[in-house]
Amino acid sequence: MANDRLRTAMLAAGLTVDSLAEALHRDPKTVERWIRQEQRQPHRTTRVELAKLLKVREVDLWPELGGSPRPAAVETELVHLYPSRSAITGAIWTELLTSVSTSMDVLVFSGAFLVEQYDLIPLIRKKATEGVRFRILVGDETSQAVKQRAIDEGTPGGLEGRIQLMRRYLSDVVGLEGVEVRTHSTVLYNSIYRFDDDLLVNGHAHGALAGQSPVLHLRRAPNGQIWNHYIKSFELTWKNANPEPEAEE
Repeated sequence: MANDRLRTAMLAAGLTVDSLAEALHRDPKTVERWIRQEQRQPHRTTRVELAKLLKVREVDLWPELGGSPRPAAVETELVHLYPSRSAITGAIWTELLTSVSTSMDVLVFSGAFLVEQYDLIPLIRKKATEGVRFRILVGDETSQAVKQRAIDEGTPGGLEGRIQLMRRYLSDVVGLEGVEVRTHSTVLYNSIYRFDDDLLVNGHAHGALAGQSPVLHLRRAPNGQIWNHYIKSFELTWKNANPEPEAEE
């Protein structure tokens, strides 16, 4: 089983197999084996140096080192914890987006950064022709929940405008086979981004922008509880949301 924690931490640090191998004075093939085989660990001195380079703890890369009493499902579900959404590198977002092969679900108020920074609309067009299913939930800018959120984060009127912009962007793909867009008026406790079996959960803190708040990177695991917990939240919001009408010709 691959060590996805190590792979993700390397991406977050902007390091490749070759650059990490050079920094640790190790053969790139050795580093590749650490990634491909989760049970394979460097010697302790190398682990310490590696964790320092990646700015994580050893136990974040190899949970078994901590002798944690937590259930295995919890350990295997959590890939990485980011201190903020803005701490997730462009390389990670791009990898998650371009690797989607089955389904992508998004629950946000705006989420316009996905279009403006990562070219979401052309990606939806391309992936939809390959059979990928997209379900995208954006806020209803006229709802009280959105208006209050804008006030709380200190951007009255700004959030509403970003949502209108996102809905305009998405109007170009509404109606494509496998693409559904809905608006919701729920109090948004978390933004959710699902890429097949990977899930990013961006928690929201009162008075802070979403980009300033921590993000859990989860991966679906057998009998995993956290993944299902957040997916249920998405499904409930989806069920009560309003479908976006197709643009008139």
